Amino acid sequence: MPEARVNQGLNSGVEPFYLAIAGNIGVGKTTLTQMISEHFGWRAYFERVINNPYLDDFYADMNRWSFNLQVYFLSRRFMDQRLISSSPESCVQDRTIYEDAEIFAYILHKQGSMSDRDYDNYRDLFYTMTDYLRKPHLILYLRASTWTLISRIRKRGRDFEKSITSEYLYELNAAYERWIGEIQQTIPVLVVEADKIDFEKSSADFAAICAQIQAHETAYLAHQTK
Repeated sequence: MPEARVNQGLNSGVEPFYLAIAGNIGVGKTTLTQMISEHFGWRAYFERVINNPYLDDFYADMNRWSFNLQVYFLSRRFMDQRLISSSPESCVQDRTIYEDAEIFAYILHKQGSMSDRDYDNYRDLFYTMTDYLRKPHLILYLRASTWTLISRIRKRGRDFEKSITSEYLYELNAAYERWIGEIQQTIPVLVVEADKIDFEKSSADFAAICAQIQAHETAYLAHQTK
């Protein structure tokens, strides 16, 4: 993309556009993040899954390692959020910091894998940290059925994901729907039905997503420069 477009927020004094991609495990967030980054020339922030020191232990024993894993994700996501807050570039982020608390910690506590004490401690830490952060200008929510998620997880073949059950993914999906209903009251949300489109293989599907993102960015910039 042209240099002027990438740095338009910096040059105009307008806060650069911040897109966050949300969605369940295996839905395609990382792939879409990369594609959007390349298409718009935006900086990409990816979820730190590879080399995560807790993931293998967590999937082997959720009760023991749930708190440790969630604090690890929260701390790493907070590091990225600080970079986003200070960056002069528009960006796209693979999974929001809100999902850590509102989806994964919530379900772990609901299922009994995180104690009341740990959950309360985690929530207090989460709210204290997020009070200081920029909110996304748009959340793109990739929605998919449990069957689609299971199929994609099996296809990519990560060892630490082999123990993920359809029941767990179903619970996560329900939590996502609850959270999206709440967050869209304060942050615009673009819902993409991942069961019905294939943005990776269909250029038309990807172009349609980009057009909607572009419309949101244009509206945001127009509002900010009035």
